[in-house]
Amino acid sequence: MAEAKTKKAAPKTAAPKTKEVKEEKAVATVKVVNRLENKYKNEVVPALVKKFNYKSVMQAPKLNKIVINMGVGDATGNAKLLEDAVRELTLIAGQKPVITKAKKSEASFKLREGQEIGCKVTLRGVKMYDFFDKLVTISLPRVRDFRGVSRNAFDGHGNYTLGVKEQLIFAEIDFDQVNKVRGMDVVIVTTAQTDEEAQALLAELGMPFAR
Repeated sequence: MAEAKTKKAAPKTAAPKTKEVKEEKAVATVKVVNRLENKYKNEVVPALVKKFNYKSVMQAPKLNKIVINMGVGDATGNAKLLEDAVRELTLIAGQKPVITKAKKSEASFKLREGQEIGCKVTLRGVKMYDFFDKLVTISLPRVRDFRGVSRNAFDGHGNYTLGVKEQLIFAEIDFDQVNKVRGMDVVIVTTAQTDEEAQALLAELGMPFAR
């Protein structure tokens, strides 16, 4: 009996990519740019190049990162306070912070090495620009009797530290859900070589320095 010949199955070919898939991939590759980042490239850099006579736009200083630190020393007696601080800082920064711990024991403060005493978050890229933009245009103007920030808080290396007395100046914080008013330090790290250049950079970006 002759054996029946079976036809080999044709190799499967990949289905052509639809227009929708291509469009989705195109959207996924689009870089998100903050309004302030655009301003930096189009307005701030040219202004700094002119002011300091840089030979190249690459010499113009820029924001490197922003570190927000919230101390919660009283959390040693109530862990709930640290949870509240983490929740609030997450809302303010748009990014979950890390817990900070005591580096050494302090008997006078009843503090043990390794004890959780605060939280901090480091912002870069779009989130950094988003936070800075919100800080100078919305939050600082909400400070009572605000007359500008100090020009004397630079560290000699182009970095600036701003002390915020209460988290309530940030619109994300609901006053009715705050158990304790708490302050924080905002450290703005730049690539500037001098404090003069750093101050010019921040001023061009909208930092409201006191006159």
